[in-house]
Amino acid sequence: MGKEKGDGKGNFQLKVPKGTKDWEGKDMIIRDRIFSSITKVFKRHGAVTIDTPVFELKEILSGKYGEDSKLIYDLADQGGELCSLRYDLTVPFARWLAMNSSVQNIKRYHIAKVYRRDQPAMTKGRMREFYQCDFDIAGTYDPMLPDAEILRITCEIFHELGWDGKFTIKINHRKILDGIFEVCGVPADKMRTISSAVDKLDKAPWEEVRREMTEEKGLDADVADRIGEYVVLKGSKELLQKLQADERLNASASAKQGLEDMALLFTYLESFSVLKNLSFDMSLARGLDYYTGVIYEVVTEGSAPPTSSDQKPAKTASKPRKPADGEEDRSNDPSVGVGSVAAGGRYDNLVSMFSGKQQIPCVGISFGVDRIFSITKQRLAADASSAPIRTNEVDVFVMAFGGKGFDGLLPQRMEVARRLWDAGVKAEFSWKVKPKLPQQFKAAEVNGVPFAVILGEEELASGKCKFKEMGLPEGHAEKDGVLIEMADLEREVKTRIEAAGQAAEATNGVQDMSLAQ
Repeated sequence: MGKEKGDGKGNFQLKVPKGTKDWEGKDMIIRDRIFSSITKVFKRHGAVTIDTPVFELKEILSGKYGEDSKLIYDLADQGGELCSLRYDLTVPFARWLAMNSSVQNIKRYHIAKVYRRDQPAMTKGRMREFYQCDFDIAGTYDPMLPDAEILRITCEIFHELGWDGKFTIKINHRKILDGIFEVCGVPADKMRTISSAVDKLDKAPWEEVRREMTEEKGLDADVADRIGEYVVLKGSKELLQKLQADERLNASASAKQGLEDMALLFTYLESFSVLKNLSFDMSLARGLDYYTGVIYEVVTEGSAPPTSSDQKPAKTASKPRKPADGEEDRSNDPSVGVGSVAAGGRYDNLVSMFSGKQQIPCVGISFGVDRIFSITKQRLAADASSAPIRTNEVDVFVMAFGGKGFDGLLPQRMEVARRLWDAGVKAEFSWKVKPKLPQQFKAAEVNGVPFAVILGEEELASGKCKFKEMGLPEGHAEKDGVLIEMADLEREVKTRIEAAGQAAEATNGVQDMSLAQ
């Protein structure tokens, strides 16, 4: 780590803030491809995009995130306004809707950075500054139809990313959870705090969650045990049918409404071919205060730490773990997983919290790009069959060669590059007056440039040059390139690039990349 000399007032360490990172090279290419895949699906479903400030008035964000409110970054008072860095993109969207009363329905997506004073685990995509990609549907529609489309969009995105068979959408309903808490005897003033405790079951065993409920939050032990009978349940249609037949649960109007919603949603998800990726998981609680209906999150291998699988309810409490130092990177902590890679749900009352009267029902999902990136990079590193990642998009490297007395043909190389640029072709050439041919090939190979235009004195004298596709196998008819007319340079080059591009178009996703050169 380098140190910068100051002005006599002391030295400082030259580094990025904890929980943040610089992005460059192959990492940028992978991340941009993830952005492109996600945006492609958002647009396919008719979404428009908006942007909001990176910070909001503190009072806008206050009271919307439950116990996670302690993770909000507050800013210093500037001109009499107390502001905070945005914690997510959902609350700013609800604020925008409340300020734009003419917008009664919208499909919106937003890709931007958010900020949380969380304990970082950098290599697992758990950061303090990170990107979210949000898709939300606002407006009054027939029940569960927008919710079903959100989950269909989720499946399409992970298909675009090449995650088929490698992800699960965990789903639950806040009204079912509230009904469970009600029939188990949770006091009304403890509903949200107990919900936040249940939400930790993907990170901690039931014993720890039960201890938090009873010792830290004052819940009666018998009530906690009754909750434990429900929150370990998971399944699909058969679990829904089991809960619908539960007389104790049906005594709650909230739970009954939630179960009816889920039955209707499952019907729509079957039409959308989503059920195969779904797990009805009663431990899913989503601790944020603004959710009112269906909630969901997407997990994959690496999402949960290895210590949190197959949890069973128990009546004995274990000792609490010593909390990690909030200033340290927990990447090497085996008890920390990547976490969910996407999450969301229905929030019908958030807009009216700002407008005071206007209520616009909303449902949405947020994709955590940095967590998706972390898992994608690990998979690419383990897959030697994928295509190498290119750090730029240059299509053609303009080269020259010659024998004794070769002057480098610099003016000719510059003219060819200029002609290709004018034609919209991405091209480069060596910035040496007399480059050696192996050095030029090496420069093209390092950046993965797929084609070369090679100039030679004899070929130029006859009005020709050589066009070569890089990386062809030995014995290929065009391994050494083909002669093309200089007069037809632009047309020939573009035609050949387009033909190669069409052949490769079917294999141009994140899953087809490789970290190898």
